[in-house]
Amino acid sequence: MEHRIVGPGPYRATRLWNETVELFRAKMPLRKHRCRFKSYEHCFTAAEAVDWLHDLLRCNQNFGPEVTRKQTIQLLKKFLKNHVIEDIKGKWGQEDFEDNRHLYRFPPSSPLKPYPKKPPYQKDVIKFPEWNDPQPGTSQENIPVRPVVMNSEMWYKRHSIAIGEVPACRLVHRRQLTEANVEEIWKSMTLSYLQKILGLDSLEEVLDIKLVNSKFIIHNVYSVSKQGVVILDDKSKELPHWVLSAMKCLANWPNSCDLKQPMYLGFEKDVFKTIADYYGHLKEPLLTFHLFDAFVSVLGLLQKEKVAVEAFQICCLLLPPENRRKLQLLMKMMARICLNKEMPPLCDGFGTRTLMVQTFSRCILCSKDEVDLDELLAARLVTFLMDNYQEILKVPLALQTSIEERVAHLRRVQIKYPGADMDITLSAPSFCRQISPEEFEYQRSYGSQEPLAALLEEVIADAKLSSKEKKKKLKQFQKSYPEVYQERFPTPESEALLFPEKPKPKPQLLMWALKKPFQPFQRTRSFRM
Repeated sequence: MEHRIVGPGPYRATRLWNETVELFRAKMPLRKHRCRFKSYEHCFTAAEAVDWLHDLLRCNQNFGPEVTRKQTIQLLKKFLKNHVIEDIKGKWGQEDFEDNRHLYRFPPSSPLKPYPKKPPYQKDVIKFPEWNDPQPGTSQENIPVRPVVMNSEMWYKRHSIAIGEVPACRLVHRRQLTEANVEEIWKSMTLSYLQKILGLDSLEEVLDIKLVNSKFIIHNVYSVSKQGVVILDDKSKELPHWVLSAMKCLANWPNSCDLKQPMYLGFEKDVFKTIADYYGHLKEPLLTFHLFDAFVSVLGLLQKEKVAVEAFQICCLLLPPENRRKLQLLMKMMARICLNKEMPPLCDGFGTRTLMVQTFSRCILCSKDEVDLDELLAARLVTFLMDNYQEILKVPLALQTSIEERVAHLRRVQIKYPGADMDITLSAPSFCRQISPEEFEYQRSYGSQEPLAALLEEVIADAKLSSKEKKKKLKQFQKSYPEVYQERFPTPESEALLFPEKPKPKPQLLMWALKKPFQPFQRTRSFRM
């Protein structure tokens, strides 16, 4: 069985559990062992299980190389509790697994976890005001809809802009957006953006939409400092002063410590323990309980780093502002400590980076209910956060711009032209079907020309139009749709037949024309001598 990436979606933690159990049962080496003068077939020692499973988790892209041996032992304890493994005497149900030579084996059946059954989701489309929304208290259910007949006059109105003649227009002022309308727009577009990134049909199974607070989103976008850190309106929700001072001390070590405090050997370890104790006693993880499934689902996108960063940006906007601020300050401190080469070791048994992940992963991501892989998933997420916290905890500019443009559009005055605000009965959308290349070429060439040809015939047959008006409209039609016009009038003679020339009346003979034409005066020879 090959390693495969478990992508985003509902019940990702359960799917990862079942995937790991199947890999462990399929590939864990089994052999003969002796214990107290007795031989046992098809079994393994606890130490062998820890070694093999640790290598499996580190090489698995769903967990990554940051998995520690201690975390592997914790997972094997859960395997024993859930009867994935049992000791050679058939005992299971308790987490008394230890890294030693005790013998274990697989039970006959594989206890895979079932997926929770939920009722089929119904898409709750959040409706925000449109241009033609009626005022509250009005109903449009019984308003008849009049179909539009495309006569020549209507055609002229509809195509006048394309032809170049702009008719008179009118301004439509839409009703003013309320604060609640703007908040619903932010919530709806943010969740739609997240759903699109995750590639899910619905967010219902990874996120309780009713618990998403639109005020949190708006506050996290606009109420920020120059450094991008959230500014809280309620100062009582700020970090305690002594915790913030301790975090600054380690983040800027060794230049930011309070010189009034006594400096002694191991001082930095006590400061770190103070910070760890505060975050370890939080009532709720920083990413909150109700967003656990959403963040775990995003972990399935880590192979596409840019997409994963974008998804984490959206999820972090949903956090309460005080949680987002604490997370920003904590991640900044953790990243600086890991990069500080002058920082003394804060723990003898772990490296600095591993210590940061192991200490703060549970206070960042944790499930309210028992989830067997939550420790590994939390470590995976915190590792990715440390490497990309500056981008992840930044406001997504593309989303902000899109929502602001949407709100501005709804507040803008609309220009409507004659014929553009008529009610039209639209047929229900139909599904696409595959057609042959010949049929496609025919539709491309003639599909739109047939109604235009019918419209041209209507203009030609309209007896109410004078010859001057008809010639003007035909000239406009020829300019907009020359191919259709050329097919109807292939030669100038065929076009001339539409407007036959009237016989010119003969000019009347005038009386003066019958008279002898005027002769010019001729000079005569003078008789004067």
